[in-house]
Amino acid sequence: MSERLLPPEEVAIEPISVRISTAVRITGICRSTIYELIGDGTIETVKIGRSTFILYPSLKRLFERS
Repeated sequence: MSERLLPPEEVAIEPISVRISTAVRITGICRSTIYELIGDGTIETVKIGRSTFILYPSLKRLFERS
């Protein structure tokens, strides 16, 4: 039996991380609250150079608790 491959535009890919501005846009949480959640360890981040990235699974867990 051959397996049908989906075209790339039909494959749902979850990001590994998002920038803070993207997290604000997709969650509706204001920027200052995002920084508070980062500060208290609720949201995990990774710094690469001067950029801060929020780990996407960490952001999802925030809404699974609600």
